[in-house]
Amino acid sequence: MKKLEPLAADFHRYLTLERGLSRNTCLAYAGDFSAFLAYCAVLKKDPLKADAHFIEEYLWTLKSVGKLTSSSIFRKTEALRSFYRFLMLEGKIQADPTHNFRSPRMVQRVPKFLSGRDMEKLLTCPARDNFARMRTVAAIELLYAAGLRISELLGLRLEAVNLQQGWMRVFGKGAKERIVPVHRTAIETLKKYMELRQARFGGKDADPEIFLNRSGKKISRVQLWKDIMKLGKEADVAVHPHLFRHTFASHLVQAGADLRSVQEMLGHASLNTTQIYSHVEKSGVKAAHEKYHPDK
Repeated sequence: MKKLEPLAADFHRYLTLERGLSRNTCLAYAGDFSAFLAYCAVLKKDPLKADAHFIEEYLWTLKSVGKLTSSSIFRKTEALRSFYRFLMLEGKIQADPTHNFRSPRMVQRVPKFLSGRDMEKLLTCPARDNFARMRTVAAIELLYAAGLRISELLGLRLEAVNLQQGWMRVFGKGAKERIVPVHRTAIETLKKYMELRQARFGGKDADPEIFLNRSGKKISRVQLWKDIMKLGKEADVAVHPHLFRHTFASHLVQAGADLRSVQEMLGHASLNTTQIYSHVEKSGVKAAHEKYHPDK
Protein backbone atom coordinates (compact mmCIF):
# COMPACT_ATOMS: atom_id res chain seq x y z
CA MET A 1 0.00 0.00 0.00
CA LYS A 2 3.02 2.30 -0.35
CA LYS A 3 1.45 3.86 -3.43
CA LEU A 4 -1.30 5.21 -1.16
CA GLU A 5 1.06 7.02 1.22
CA PRO A 6 0.97 10.33 -0.73
CA LEU A 7 -2.83 10.03 -0.88
CA ALA A 8 -2.96 9.45 2.88
CA ALA A 9 -0.90 12.61 3.45
CA ASP A 10 -3.25 14.58 1.17
CA PHE A 11 -6.23 13.16 3.07
CA HIS A 12 -4.76 14.35 6.37
CA ARG A 13 -4.26 17.85 4.94
CA TYR A 14 -7.85 17.80 3.69
CA LEU A 15 -9.13 16.96 7.19
CA THR A 16 -6.99 19.64 8.82
CA LEU A 17 -7.21 22.53 6.37
CA GLU A 18 -10.48 22.06 4.50
CA ARG A 19 -12.62 20.30 7.08
CA GLY A 20 -11.03 22.22 9.96
CA LEU A 21 -11.13 19.20 12.27
CA SER A 22 -9.23 19.24 15.54
CA ARG A 23 -5.80 17.65 15.85
CA ASN A 24 -7.15 14.81 18.01
CA THR A 25 -9.95 14.02 15.53
CA CYS A 26 -7.47 14.03 12.63
CA LEU A 27 -5.18 11.66 14.51
CA ALA A 28 -8.10 9.36 15.33
CA TYR A 29 -9.28 9.34 11.70
CA ALA A 30 -5.72 8.66 10.52
CA GLY A 31 -5.56 5.62 12.81
CA ASP A 32 -8.94 4.40 11.55
CA PHE A 33 -7.83 4.89 7.94
CA SER A 34 -4.57 2.97 8.54
CA ALA A 35 -6.51 0.07 10.10
CA PHE A 36 -8.78 -0.05 7.04
CA LEU A 37 -5.77 -0.07 4.70
CA ALA A 38 -4.27 -2.96 6.67
CA TYR A 39 -7.55 -4.88 6.32
CA CYS A 40 -7.55 -4.22 2.58
CA ALA A 41 -3.94 -5.41 2.31
CA VAL A 42 -4.72 -8.72 4.02
CA LEU A 43 -7.59 -9.36 1.59
CA LYS A 44 -5.60 -7.99 -1.37
CA LYS A 45 -8.26 -5.38 -2.08
CA ASP A 46 -7.55 -1.97 -3.59
CA PRO A 47 -9.38 0.50 -1.28
CA LEU A 48 -10.05 2.73 -4.30
CA LYS A 49 -12.08 -0.14 -5.76
CA ALA A 50 -13.90 -1.14 -2.56
CA ASP A 51 -17.68 -1.25 -2.84
CA ALA A 52 -20.34 -0.73 -0.17
CA HIS A 53 -20.58 -4.48 0.56
CA PHE A 54 -16.82 -4.76 1.22
CA ILE A 55 -16.84 -1.80 3.60
CA GLU A 56 -19.95 -3.09 5.41
CA GLU A 57 -18.21 -6.43 5.89
CA TYR A 58 -15.24 -4.61 7.38
CA LEU A 59 -17.39 -2.66 9.83
CA TRP A 60 -19.33 -5.80 10.74
CA THR A 61 -16.01 -7.56 11.47
CA LEU A 62 -14.99 -4.74 13.79
CA LYS A 63 -18.25 -5.05 15.69
CA SER A 64 -18.63 -8.83 15.83
CA VAL A 65 -15.00 -9.95 16.08
CA GLY A 66 -13.33 -6.84 17.46
CA LYS A 67 -16.24 -6.27 19.89
CA LEU A 68 -16.00 -2.52 19.37
CA THR A 69 -18.61 -0.25 20.92
CA SER A 70 -21.18 1.72 18.94
CA SER A 71 -19.23 4.94 19.56
CA SER A 72 -16.06 3.40 18.09
CA ILE A 73 -17.93 2.03 15.07
CA PHE A 74 -19.55 5.43 14.60
CA ARG A 75 -16.17 7.18 14.50
CA LYS A 76 -14.64 4.62 12.13
CA THR A 77 -17.65 4.93 9.83
CA GLU A 78 -17.26 8.71 9.80
CA ALA A 79 -13.54 8.33 9.04
CA LEU A 80 -14.27 6.14 6.03
CA ARG A 81 -17.04 8.47 4.87
CA SER A 82 -14.59 11.36 5.00
CA PHE A 83 -12.00 9.35 3.07
CA TYR A 84 -14.35 8.45 0.23
CA ARG A 85 -15.75 12.00 0.07
CA PHE A 86 -12.15 13.14 -0.28
CA LEU A 87 -11.56 10.64 -3.10
CA MET A 88 -14.64 11.96 -4.88
CA LEU A 89 -13.38 15.55 -4.58
CA GLU A 90 -9.99 14.49 -5.93
CA GLY A 91 -11.59 12.66 -8.86
CA LYS A 92 -10.04 9.35 -7.78
CA ILE A 93 -13.39 7.51 -7.79
CA GLN A 94 -16.66 8.01 -9.66
CA ALA A 95 -19.06 6.94 -6.91
CA ASP A 96 -18.95 7.10 -3.11
CA PRO A 97 -19.48 3.57 -1.71
CA THR A 98 -20.43 5.02 1.70
CA HIS A 99 -23.11 7.33 0.26
CA ASN A 100 -26.05 5.37 1.72
CA PHE A 101 -24.37 4.32 4.96
CA ARG A 102 -26.29 4.86 8.19
CA SER A 103 -24.22 5.33 11.31
CA PRO A 104 -25.04 3.15 14.34
CA ARG A 105 -27.39 4.75 16.83
CA MET A 106 -25.44 6.25 19.70
CA VAL A 107 -26.50 5.65 23.26
CA GLN A 108 -27.06 9.11 24.71
CA ARG A 109 -25.78 9.29 28.25
CA VAL A 110 -26.43 12.11 30.66
CA PRO A 111 -22.99 13.69 31.24
CA LYS A 112 -21.54 13.56 34.73
CA PHE A 113 -21.05 16.91 36.40
CA LEU A 114 -20.17 18.36 39.78
CA SER A 115 -22.75 19.66 42.21
CA GLY A 116 -22.76 23.29 43.29
CA ARG A 117 -21.47 22.19 46.68
CA ASP A 118 -18.50 20.35 45.15
CA MET A 119 -17.63 23.34 42.99
CA GLU A 120 -17.74 25.54 46.07
CA LYS A 121 -15.39 23.15 47.91
CA LEU A 122 -12.92 23.34 45.04
CA LEU A 123 -13.07 27.09 44.59
CA THR A 124 -12.80 27.90 48.30
CA CYS A 125 -9.75 25.68 48.85
CA PRO A 126 -7.00 27.89 50.35
CA ALA A 127 -5.07 29.55 47.51
CA ARG A 128 -1.99 30.04 49.75
CA ASP A 129 -1.11 33.07 47.67
CA ASN A 130 1.63 31.28 45.75
CA PHE A 131 2.04 31.15 42.00
CA ALA A 132 1.36 27.44 41.39
CA ARG A 133 -1.73 27.26 43.60
CA MET A 134 -3.23 30.50 42.25
CA ARG A 135 -2.62 29.20 38.72
CA THR A 136 -4.60 26.05 39.52
CA VAL A 137 -7.50 27.92 41.16
CA ALA A 138 -7.64 30.44 38.29
CA ALA A 139 -7.65 27.60 35.75
CA ILE A 140 -10.57 25.87 37.50
CA GLU A 141 -12.46 29.16 37.75
CA LEU A 142 -12.13 29.76 33.99
CA LEU A 143 -12.94 26.16 33.04
CA TYR A 144 -16.13 26.39 35.07
CA ALA A 145 -17.01 30.03 34.36
CA ALA A 146 -16.59 29.82 30.58
CA GLY A 147 -17.05 26.11 29.77
CA LEU A 148 -13.64 25.93 28.11
CA ARG A 149 -11.99 22.83 26.76
CA ILE A 150 -8.57 22.18 28.33
CA SER A 151 -6.87 22.88 24.98
CA GLU A 152 -8.70 26.21 24.77
CA LEU A 153 -7.61 27.19 28.27
CA LEU A 154 -3.99 26.28 27.58
CA GLY A 155 -4.06 28.29 24.35
CA LEU A 156 -5.39 31.49 25.97
CA ARG A 157 -3.07 34.46 25.45
CA LEU A 158 -2.86 37.71 27.36
CA GLU A 159 -4.47 39.75 24.59
CA ALA A 160 -7.46 37.38 24.41
CA VAL A 161 -8.90 38.38 27.80
CA ASN A 162 -10.65 41.65 28.63
CA LEU A 163 -10.54 41.92 32.41
CA GLN A 164 -12.42 45.22 32.50
CA GLN A 165 -15.45 44.13 30.48
CA GLY A 166 -15.41 40.46 31.52
CA TRP A 167 -15.04 38.46 28.31
CA MET A 168 -12.46 36.39 26.46
CA ARG A 169 -11.74 35.43 22.87
CA VAL A 170 -11.47 31.65 22.55
CA PHE A 171 -10.24 29.58 19.62
CA GLY A 172 -11.94 26.19 19.61
CA LYS A 173 -11.96 23.17 17.32
CA GLY A 174 -10.91 23.97 13.79
CA ALA A 175 -9.57 27.36 14.99
CA LYS A 176 -13.16 28.64 15.22
CA GLU A 177 -13.32 31.85 17.22
CA ARG A 178 -15.98 32.72 19.80
CA ILE A 179 -16.44 35.38 22.46
CA VAL A 180 -17.32 34.01 25.90
CA PRO A 181 -18.54 36.10 28.88
CA VAL A 182 -16.81 35.54 32.22
CA HIS A 183 -18.42 36.43 35.56
CA ARG A 184 -16.85 38.80 38.07
CA THR A 185 -15.68 36.14 40.57
CA ALA A 186 -13.60 34.35 37.93
CA ILE A 187 -12.22 37.66 36.69
CA GLU A 188 -11.12 38.63 40.21
CA THR A 189 -9.38 35.27 40.69
CA LEU A 190 -7.68 35.64 37.32
CA LYS A 191 -6.48 39.14 38.27
CA LYS A 192 -4.82 37.75 41.41
CA TYR A 193 -3.07 35.09 39.37
CA MET A 194 -2.03 37.64 36.74
CA GLU A 195 -0.45 39.78 39.46
CA LEU A 196 1.66 36.81 40.59
CA ARG A 197 2.44 35.98 36.95
CA GLN A 198 3.63 39.55 36.36
CA ALA A 199 5.74 39.55 39.52
CA ARG A 200 7.39 36.30 38.48
CA PHE A 201 7.87 36.86 34.74
CA GLY A 202 7.45 40.60 34.14
CA GLY A 203 10.28 41.85 31.95
CA LYS A 204 11.52 38.30 31.32
CA ASP A 205 11.34 36.26 28.11
CA ALA A 206 8.13 34.35 28.87
CA ASP A 207 5.62 32.70 26.52
CA PRO A 208 2.54 34.80 25.60
CA GLU A 209 0.07 32.25 26.99
CA ILE A 210 -1.65 33.12 30.26
CA PHE A 211 -0.95 29.85 32.05
CA LEU A 212 2.79 29.22 32.37
CA ASN A 213 4.99 26.73 34.16
CA ARG A 214 7.72 27.78 36.57
CA SER A 215 10.13 28.33 33.67
CA GLY A 216 7.85 30.78 31.89
CA LYS A 217 6.80 28.31 29.21
CA LYS A 218 3.24 27.37 28.33
CA ILE A 219 2.10 24.84 30.93
CA SER A 220 1.49 21.31 29.66
CA ARG A 221 -1.85 19.54 29.79
CA VAL A 222 -0.32 16.83 32.00
CA GLN A 223 1.06 19.30 34.55
CA LEU A 224 -2.18 21.26 34.76
CA TRP A 225 -4.21 18.12 35.38
CA LYS A 226 -1.79 16.92 38.03
CA ASP A 227 -2.26 20.24 39.82
CA ILE A 228 -6.06 20.14 39.47
CA MET A 229 -6.26 16.54 40.70
CA LYS A 230 -4.04 17.42 43.67
CA LEU A 231 -6.36 20.27 44.63
CA GLY A 232 -9.38 18.02 44.10
CA LYS A 233 -7.90 15.46 46.48
CA GLU A 234 -7.40 18.16 49.12
CA ALA A 235 -11.01 19.29 48.69
CA ASP A 236 -12.25 15.65 48.65
CA VAL A 237 -13.77 16.10 45.16
CA ALA A 238 -13.10 13.61 42.35
CA VAL A 239 -12.24 15.42 39.11
CA HIS A 240 -11.40 14.33 35.56
CA PRO A 241 -10.81 15.99 32.17
CA HIS A 242 -13.84 17.73 30.63
CA LEU A 243 -15.75 17.57 33.92
CA PHE A 244 -15.81 21.35 34.39
CA ARG A 245 -17.14 21.92 30.87
CA HIS A 246 -19.99 19.48 31.57
CA THR A 247 -20.60 21.18 34.92
CA PHE A 248 -20.70 24.64 33.30
CA ALA A 249 -23.30 23.56 30.73
CA SER A 250 -25.34 21.47 33.17
CA HIS A 251 -25.61 24.24 35.75
CA LEU A 252 -26.66 26.74 33.07
CA VAL A 253 -29.42 24.43 31.80
CA GLN A 254 -30.60 23.68 35.34
CA ALA A 255 -30.83 27.41 36.00
CA GLY A 256 -33.02 27.89 32.92
CA ALA A 257 -30.59 28.95 30.18
CA ASP A 258 -31.80 28.18 26.65
CA LEU A 259 -29.85 25.60 24.65
CA ARG A 260 -29.02 28.03 21.82
CA SER A 261 -27.14 30.29 24.24
CA VAL A 262 -25.35 27.32 25.80
CA GLN A 263 -24.44 26.06 22.31
CA GLU A 264 -22.86 29.40 21.44
CA MET A 265 -20.88 29.58 24.67
CA LEU A 266 -19.62 26.00 24.29
CA GLY A 267 -18.73 26.53 20.64
CA HIS A 268 -20.70 23.52 19.42
CA ALA A 269 -21.17 23.48 15.64
CA SER A 270 -24.54 21.73 15.98
CA LEU A 271 -27.35 22.13 18.48
CA ASN A 272 -27.67 18.33 18.48
CA THR A 273 -24.40 18.15 20.42
CA THR A 274 -25.70 20.58 23.04
CA GLN A 275 -29.06 18.86 23.42
CA ILE A 276 -27.55 16.17 25.61
CA TYR A 277 -27.64 18.75 28.41
CA SER A 278 -31.43 18.92 28.12
CA HIS A 279 -31.38 15.43 29.66
CA VAL A 280 -29.65 16.89 32.70
CA GLU A 281 -32.75 18.94 33.45
CA LYS A 282 -34.96 15.88 32.96
CA SER A 283 -32.75 13.79 35.24
CA GLY A 284 -33.13 16.46 37.92
CA VAL A 285 -36.90 16.34 37.58
CA LYS A 286 -36.84 12.57 37.97
CA ALA A 287 -34.67 12.81 41.10
CA ALA A 288 -37.03 15.39 42.60
CA HIS A 289 -40.04 13.17 41.78
CA GLU A 290 -38.42 10.15 43.46
CA LYS A 291 -37.49 12.20 46.53
CA TYR A 292 -40.71 14.13 47.12
CA HIS A 293 -43.57 12.12 45.60
CA PRO A 294 -45.84 10.90 48.46
CA ASP A 295 -46.27 7.47 46.88
CA LYS A 296 -42.56 6.62 46.91
